[in-house]
Amino acid sequence: MFGFQLRLTRALAMFCLVFTTACTASYQNHGYVPSEEDLASLVVGVDTRATVDDVIGAPSASGLLSGGDYYYVRSQIREYGMFKPEVVDRQVLAISFNSDDSIANIERFGLEDGHVVPLTRRVTNSSVVSNGFIRQIFGNFGNLNPADFF
Repeated sequence: MFGFQLRLTRALAMFCLVFTTACTASYQNHGYVPSEEDLASLVVGVDTRATVDDVIGAPSASGLLSGGDYYYVRSQIREYGMFKPEVVDRQVLAISFNSDDSIANIERFGLEDGHVVPLTRRVTNSSVVSNGFIRQIFGNFGNLNPADFF
């Protein structure tokens, strides 16, 4: 009887340990943003795009046009149990350039600076949805013009 209680106690302790560790939050880091020390070596108006590439590296995202601005993005996402993953921290470093490829501005944005962008879909309404298959077939009989056959 004593052996059964000992095994039951151990099993219960193991279950509690697994249960508590399963509910801890896990964090995932994505992206790269240069440190302030690296940015301190860049001088606005003096350094060029090539200097930025050498000092802090080329970004993973840049402007749409060739020769566009540089954007460094880093996100930290928290996953907690069964809940939806949540973005805890996001930093965006934007380096804009003049027409002569010298640095025009260096800006840093955080998650609190962001705005929610509502995505909309434009869908063409179809008249087919309310009509059944048989109604569509019989509706086409009146649309025939005998003159089109000759």
